Amino acid sequence: MEGTKRYFLKKTDRLKSRKAIELIFTEGKSFSNFPFRISWMRTSFESGVKAAFSASTKNFKNATDRNKIKRLIREAYRLQKSDLQKHRSLEQQGLHVFFIYTGKEVPVYDLIFEKTGAVLRKLIKLLDEAPIA
Repeated sequence: MEGTKRYFLKKTDRLKSRKAIELIFTEGKSFSNFPFRISWMRTSFESGVKAAFSASTKNFKNATDRNKIKRLIREAYRLQKSDLQKHRSLEQQGLHVFFIYTGKEVPVYDLIFEKTGAVLRKLIKLLDEAPIA
């Protein structure tokens, strides 16, 4: 079992604070990459990357569907977040990211995995371009 890398999404890696989430939507930046809308913000008061995940009640009436979508997104994020966490601009600052699923139907995991990877690559590119505050 040596040589295998273990991936985690700990409680400390999740964004739960209402104030922090409000701050992301009021002062943060956002972009769309179907089927996701990503809102993000650099933070100076917390280091590391924290993420939150959401699926619309408007598009998915059943809670089981919303929970499944969030579970798929969390799993795809958990496996691909290492490049984002190693980003050089996040050594001094933190990053809060909010994933919103905007699709109209329950996706398959392969699609979510592929699109989450694309979103994370775009976010890394935006972190390189954006000035550090």
